[in-house]
Amino acid sequence: MIRRLALLALLGGCSMVPPYARPAAPVPPAFPVGGAAPAAGAAARPTLSYREVFRDPRLQKLIEQALANNRDLRAALANIETARAQFSIVRAEQLPVIGSGATVTESDSGTGRTNAGGSPVVGGRRTNFNITSTITSFELDLFGRVRALTEAQQAQFFASEANARAVRLTLVADIAAAWLRYAADESLRGVAEQTVASAGRSVALTRARLDGGIAPRTEVDQAKTVLATAQADLALQKTAIAQDANALRLLVGTDIDPALLPATIAEAGATIAELPAGLDSGVLLGRPDIVAAEYRLRAANAQVGAARAALFPRISITTLSGLASNTLSRLFTGGAFNYSATPGISYPLFSGGAAKAGVRQARAQFDAAVAGYERAIQTAFREVADALARRGTIAEQHAAQQLLASAAADNFRLSDLRYRGGVSSFLESLDAQRAAYAAERGLVNVQLVEAANLVTLYRTLGGDQVISAGPAGPAGPAQSSAQR
Repeated sequence: MIRRLALLALLGGCSMVPPYARPAAPVPPAFPVGGAAPAAGAAARPTLSYREVFRDPRLQKLIEQALANNRDLRAALANIETARAQFSIVRAEQLPVIGSGATVTESDSGTGRTNAGGSPVVGGRRTNFNITSTITSFELDLFGRVRALTEAQQAQFFASEANARAVRLTLVADIAAAWLRYAADESLRGVAEQTVASAGRSVALTRARLDGGIAPRTEVDQAKTVLATAQADLALQKTAIAQDANALRLLVGTDIDPALLPATIAEAGATIAELPAGLDSGVLLGRPDIVAAEYRLRAANAQVGAARAALFPRISITTLSGLASNTLSRLFTGGAFNYSATPGISYPLFSGGAAKAGVRQARAQFDAAVAGYERAIQTAFREVADALARRGTIAEQHAAQQLLASAAADNFRLSDLRYRGGVSSFLESLDAQRAAYAAERGLVNVQLVEAANLVTLYRTLGGDQVISAGPAGPAGPAQSSAQR
């Protein structure tokens, strides 16, 4: 009996799920080139791991620790297990629930007792043995409702896996960015310390000239302004460095070894590898967030099929089979076998149009999922295009800022010598010192932007593209609601 039911469930059944078609990407086929963007390069999808992009062994060590200890990543992995379990639960609904039991019933209807007249009571002790096997309300999925729900849940499971990859990608990029910020703040602290020392010497010199009667008090006060500014900046940078370390500690999920921290942004930035430019925009389909959005779209497509199938009757069957005998020796004989099957069909005669409204709701949810998928692609395209535009100009800005810092430092050195030689005024030297200090800080900031831009490209391009680019599907526009 059970074999017949299983065969019927397998043979009888059709799918109400509409054929899935991946929506066409609503973006240009290639990222912008020329102008601010870099020149076109390799068009193939990159297969880069974070080790190839972030080449410093210290940064790699921090990333490894974070992948093992970060709590956000642990939560994402737990969500995968939750989705996997939920998928297993829904898939189990396609199979009958089979139960079994065994009972022994013993009854006594009056043996050994007499009535008022002294006659024995008719009856006696009876024992019944039963072994039963049941299939409880197994739905014959003739119209594919349960299979459509299973397909939707499977897509949600794959979406949770993609979401976990997105969390991992963001975590790796955040650690690299925080590591670079720490390096930049260390460099800014060094610039502030140098300026404090230089300004301190200027204050001492102007005070000595004041005591000698050859300089006004205003020169001492002017020298103190540069010193106080640098001292305030130094205190601020010490705070920033401590906060950077705290941010890294949170991202890594455990305490960090100070030996893994960089000393300067120039040193740290040089370890970040260049990424290919001029890529085909199809590379975006491999981004974990885009993959997750497409799986959610597939789930919505399957829900349309489930809503369609709900328009048709549901056929279920409950069976009971087993062996029964009043003696244990006869329990397993052919004559002791019995079974019953109770088929049932349910179809609401009137539900106020709820089933049809369910189909319309599922279609609307699918349309919303299409819009969300397309929006995710458009957002990703903009992020990559912005990062490429910054990449196309940052080298020029870095070179100009380097030239400015060198010229400002040389001007300050000459102005200071001229002041000490009595050729120029202190105000000229003071202005040169301020300009040199600002130029050095600007150079550090540009170095940070240049290195952070590579981190942004790594994140926006999808990071480790060696990971699967997501579900394959026929290219082309999605079906409209009218077609579905």
